[in-house]
Amino acid sequence: MSVFLELLGQKGMIGLVGIMIFAFSFKYAVNIFEFIERQTLGTRTYILEKLELLFIEIDPNKITYALLALSVGSGAITILLFGAIGKWILGLIMGLIMTFLGFKIPKPFMDYLVEKRIKKYAAQMVDAMTLLSNGIRAGLSLPQAVGMVVDEMPAPISQEYNLILQQNRIGVPLEECFENLAKRVPTEDNDMFVSSVNILRETGGNLAEVFDTIVDVIRERVRLQQKVDTYTAQGKFQGFTIASMPFAIGIIYYFSDPRSMERMFEKPLGIIIMIGALLLTIAGLTVIMKIVKIKI
Repeated sequence: MSVFLELLGQKGMIGLVGIMIFAFSFKYAVNIFEFIERQTLGTRTYILEKLELLFIEIDPNKITYALLALSVGSGAITILLFGAIGKWILGLIMGLIMTFLGFKIPKPFMDYLVEKRIKKYAAQMVDAMTLLSNGIRAGLSLPQAVGMVVDEMPAPISQEYNLILQQNRIGVPLEECFENLAKRVPTEDNDMFVSSVNILRETGGNLAEVFDTIVDVIRERVRLQQKVDTYTAQGKFQGFTIASMPFAIGIIYYFSDPRSMERMFEKPLGIIIMIGALLLTIAGLTVIMKIVKIKI
């Protein structure tokens, strides 16, 4: 009888927990499904949007398969590898971590590619503004001067300017074409260039002189940014050094006393400590990188 009551109590507790989970899921069903969509299809949509900014065309289905391979695939392989040496619990934990990272890594990676392209575009702006200024002084119209930049300059600035011409050919007003450029390449120099072009086209003025002024401003900004990068290089080096110290110490301990380090990966407490240390290291490095990143 006591066993029956104990079993009934366990089932009752499980049922109560199940009812609570169901009630919570029912109340926040929309938010839960929106979260799932952002983490799955939302991630794919985000990647496709960034690829469009990079002028790269890929089948959306291939992006889906790649995300599954990076997340579920890498997690399953990690579990099997640790399971092969008999460490299923550690394998399960590391597999979940790899699955989580597989879903999260593509977004910052795409952001990095877009940021790298924007920096390359910014580095080409001086030459592009000079070509535009010379073209207008030679009697060319603004679209003709933009076409000269497309012919003479390499990617990515030639791709962006070529898109301006293509949009203008299909009937999009030139002012709107330049505004779209400012949205695709959100830099202060590009915003200044687009604003200047659109204002002068409405009010009138010497575009060649304005482009020369923009060139001087960009050059001064680049010179100042190089100075700042030189001064903050030491802070970045110190940040990476501090972040790498726990891993270096762990490697030293592993070669000097392997058994003490094996406990860190075999015992639940050791695994928790390792995960906590890794998260704190990432958080500290992120804070340091934000402190030494100064925008001009």
